[in-house]
Amino acid sequence: MRIKELIKYLEVWAPPGAAWDRDNTGLQVGFREEKLINLLLALEVNQDAIREAIDKKCNLIVTHHPLIFNPIKKLDFQNDTNSKLIESLTRNKITLYSMHTNLDYIKDGVSFELAKQLKLKNIQFIKPQSGNQFKLVVFAPESDIEKISDAAFNSGAGRIGEYDRCSYRSEGEGTFRGSSNSNPALGEKENFEKVKEARLEFLVDSWNLSPVLSAVINAHSYEEPAYDIYPLKNKSVNYGAGAIGELEKEMSVKQFLDYAAKSMKIKNFRYALGENKKIKKVALCGGSGADMIGDAINSGADAYITADIKYHSFQDSKLLLIDAGHYETEIFALNLLKRKIESYINTKESKVFKYSGVTNPVKFYKQ
Repeated sequence: MRIKELIKYLEVWAPPGAAWDRDNTGLQVGFREEKLINLLLALEVNQDAIREAIDKKCNLIVTHHPLIFNPIKKLDFQNDTNSKLIESLTRNKITLYSMHTNLDYIKDGVSFELAKQLKLKNIQFIKPQSGNQFKLVVFAPESDIEKISDAAFNSGAGRIGEYDRCSYRSEGEGTFRGSSNSNPALGEKENFEKVKEARLEFLVDSWNLSPVLSAVINAHSYEEPAYDIYPLKNKSVNYGAGAIGELEKEMSVKQFLDYAAKSMKIKNFRYALGENKKIKKVALCGGSGADMIGDAINSGADAYITADIKYHSFQDSKLLLIDAGHYETEIFALNLLKRKIESYINTKESKVFKYSGVTNPVKFYKQ
C-alpha cells in the first residue's frame, strides 16, 4: 500500500473540508507516492517522536496537531524548531500527515472518543455544523437513473449519519426541443420531445459538491443535463463540535470528579463547582472548547469538560466546569486513529505504533 492510498481513506472518513477554515490539516511534509512501511501516531511531532519513528522503521507519522499552521517565511535549520523538524523528516524520508479539526468535527471523532472514555451513553454533538450542505437535484431519463446515482454516491453524495447511498426519486415528464446544432441523446433535433424522466435528489457536503456534480454530468447521457443546487441550513448529523451524553447513573459532584479523573487517567485539573448538585448529563470538547460553555449549558449539561478555560469563565460558571488540559482531553484520539487505520491496512505488512513518550509542553510543579 502506498501512503497516498491511506491518506485517501482517512480523508473520506474525516474530510479536510469539514475542518475549521483557518486550519492546516492534511499533508505537512513528505512523500505521498512512497510505499507505506510502518507508521507512528502522536498528538504532535517533536525530535523524540521522529527518533522513535526511525527506530521503528516508520516512514509515516500521523499527528493530530499540524506542524505547519502559519505560512512559512524561512527555513532556518540551525535556530528554528519547526525548520529543524522539517529537515529531520525530509532527511529521513518520513512523511508527516496531520488530522486536526477535521478529526474534531466528525462523528466518533476526538470528543466522541473522550465521551466513550467516560462511558457516556446516547452521545451526540453539542453543536452540529450547519450551512455546509447542498441538495443536488438532477433530471434524467429513466435509462440513466442507476448510472447517475452510482456516480453521485461514489463521489460522496447521499451520506446521512449511519446511512449512505441515500436519495429521493420521483417520476415525471421532461420536455425539450433541440436546435439544428444540437445532438440529442433521445428524439430528433428541432422536434418538440416529451420524455419520461426521474427527479433525483441527493444531499451533498459542500466540499464534495464539485466532484459529485462533475461525476453526475459525465454519467448523464444528455448533451445539456438539467440540475438544480439548493444551499441548505440543516443541522448536520455527520459533523459538529463537542459531544454530550449521559452517565449510566447519576453521581454527586465529588463522585463525578473522582470518576472523571480516573477515567481520563489524570491527577491534576482545574474546576469550578457551578450550581448543579447532581451530575447525569455530561458535555465534553477535546482541546480548546471554552467558547462552547454556553452551548453546553443550553444543551442541558450538568458538567462540561474541556481545556484552556479562562479565569472569568470559571467565575461565571453555572455548571460544573472542568479544565482537564488540552493534551489530556485529546490524547485518547490516538486510540481512535489506531483502530481506524488498523482496520484498513494489512497489519502483517505494516505496523501502527503509538508514540511511547509525552509531547505535552505543560509540566506540573511539585514542591
